[in-house]
Amino acid sequence: MAKEYDLVILGGGTGGYVAAIRASQLGLKTAIVEKAKLGGTCLHKGCIPSKALLRSAEVFALTKRSNEFGIETSNVTLNFPKVQERKNKIIDQLYKGVQHLMKQGKIDVYEGIGRILGPSIFSPMPGTISVEMNNGDENEMLIPKNVILATGSRPRTLANLNIDGETVLTSDEALQMNEVPKSIVIIGGGVIGVEWASMLADFGTDVTVLEFADRLVPTEDHEVSKELLRLFKKRKIKVVTNAKVLPETLDKAAEGVKVSADVKGELKEFQAEKILVSVGRNANVEGIGLENTDIVVEKGVIVTNEYYQTKESHIYAIGDCIGGPQLAHAASHEGIRAVEHIAGENPVPIDYSLVPRCIYSRPEIASIGYTEEEAKNMGYRVKAGKFAFRAIGKALVAGDADGFVKVIANEENDDILGVHMIGPHVTDLISEAGLARVLDATPWEITQSIHPHPTLSEAIGEAALAVDGKALHGS
Repeated sequence: MAKEYDLVILGGGTGGYVAAIRASQLGLKTAIVEKAKLGGTCLHKGCIPSKALLRSAEVFALTKRSNEFGIETSNVTLNFPKVQERKNKIIDQLYKGVQHLMKQGKIDVYEGIGRILGPSIFSPMPGTISVEMNNGDENEMLIPKNVILATGSRPRTLANLNIDGETVLTSDEALQMNEVPKSIVIIGGGVIGVEWASMLADFGTDVTVLEFADRLVPTEDHEVSKELLRLFKKRKIKVVTNAKVLPETLDKAAEGVKVSADVKGELKEFQAEKILVSVGRNANVEGIGLENTDIVVEKGVIVTNEYYQTKESHIYAIGDCIGGPQLAHAASHEGIRAVEHIAGENPVPIDYSLVPRCIYSRPEIASIGYTEEEAKNMGYRVKAGKFAFRAIGKALVAGDADGFVKVIANEENDDILGVHMIGPHVTDLISEAGLARVLDATPWEITQSIHPHPTLSEAIGEAALAVDGKALHGS
């Protein structure tokens, strides 16, 4: 028997389940269809498991240098199965939390594969959802007034580079490793590649990163990329930029795996125990019934308007499947905006320059707004201030004083255009910059907020002062 809903959401990841909660708050009868587990990629294969591993790697690295703090230790060893056990416990705890939220919001959850049907006896418009249940039960038919597609993404691979899950991996397979490899070649020096490079290096792996662009994390500010490269080299992480990997040269042998790359016109071979491919993600737009609708897909992603409506006005799409920043927190807010538009709440469209970006490597990287280069290319006359963590007492106390905070402002009206950070705990510090951007603050206004001493946040206040050459403690 078909069941009617105000809203059915395909995909129970961060964007999908947050959208469901907001819909429940607004009184909409809501259901989620999820083919795997609630929480999606972020909880089970992305944000949370990778950060759990990164934290263990950080603790391991810190413990090995504990004598710097006057703490004598010996025989510091890595118990990787225990690391994986801790990661899984965190995932399980959060998964139970999401399940509780669904029950609390009276949100129905269907475990199976959902597909959009065309016009039928159930509805004159496409949008009826057929759910192929995971438990083998008869298909469920859901008749929603509105649909949100939140089907997420999957790791992208290189053509002709076969992912075997043993020697050639994506992040999905790497998260399930039983032991740390002795050596690894990471193809891709973006967010995912950099985080894995940092993590595995701290675990003791010999790491080589091959990046196609001319610098690591090429979407970040140039000075941030330069500092990250310096600190990676200091940690013996090998980085090769301008490297075009040639998949057809892949050679698997008993001693590991080899692959060659064109590096500025010179053919170079790289060998390691494993290869990790981290070259971005592809939207999941196949197998969900888009062919039964007028929904437009361009360059592999679903096209929407600013309220996340597709060409079928009652069908919305959010998160990784529409491209954009492909960040969990962005997907959540897209879901909230979509639901509020469905409910007639007249939401304000998202300004994507206000979405913070975080990289959880060691050192951490966080940014919001425009890079200095982007701002100049947009025609702004810019001024910038930079302040190093080495002049911050709390950073020295913590034994982690590399990196800096950089504030970029519009010379004409003093508005902050961007804030870029690399260093200790900057993924937590970026929220102050985010609020400043939302409020159209100026560097002067940031300086009027009294930053407590000693804290890492003082670097933000000093960088804001430095925009006008007024930093109090040097730079």
